[in-house]
Amino acid sequence: MASDECQGKGSWPELVGVKGEVAKATIERENPLVNAVIVVEGEDNVITNYQCDRVWVWVDKAGIVVSVPIIG
Repeated sequence: MASDECQGKGSWPELVGVKGEVAKATIERENPLVNAVIVVEGEDNVITNYQCDRVWVWVDKAGIVVSVPIIG
């Protein structure tokens, strides 16, 4: 399944470098069909199945977004 099969905005490249909590709020405001989940790089385990209603928000130990959040 690809993000173009999901409804609403599917990626947020503009959020790389911002605080994770700000990114989460922005993503959920811009696409109310998704739940943004903050994940600390190297610390948290994630489920790798694809879901149209989920966006992983990868942050570093300081809580800053380190990669483009996308639906999945």
